[in-house]
Amino acid sequence: MPTFSEYKAMAKDRGSLAYEVFLVVSRPLVGPEEFSKALPDHLAYLAEHEKSGHLMMAGPLSDEAGEGMSGIGQQIWRAANWEEAKALADGDPMHKLGLKEYEMRRWLINEGSLQITLGFSTGGLSLG
Repeated sequence: MPTFSEYKAMAKDRGSLAYEVFLVVSRPLVGPEEFSKALPDHLAYLAEHEKSGHLMMAGPLSDEAGEGMSGIGQQIWRAANWEEAKALADGDPMHKLGLKEYEMRRWLINEGSLQITLGFSTGGLSLG
């Protein structure tokens, strides 16, 4: 199996997008009442990094049945390297305060699409 960097080069050579981001999945270490107290600081941290361009996407994940909430969340970071992405993940108040632990992976986006519709006169925005 090639290294991640070798695979990224091969993907580029074959014409894939080969856009690297960092995927963080965080899991609660405490009950919902305790980590909910840090939610305003967590959301402010994410908003700050959304504005700076580092945060690509973030949000909660459902349970395995697709109906319940378990406190598990996912973040996708744009960063120059592993160390920068780790610093961004470590800076999240949920992680910094020890309320959640996380696992981080490099993610190579090769295929897919994203459609954005912006209504100029209505001001409407939709993702599809």
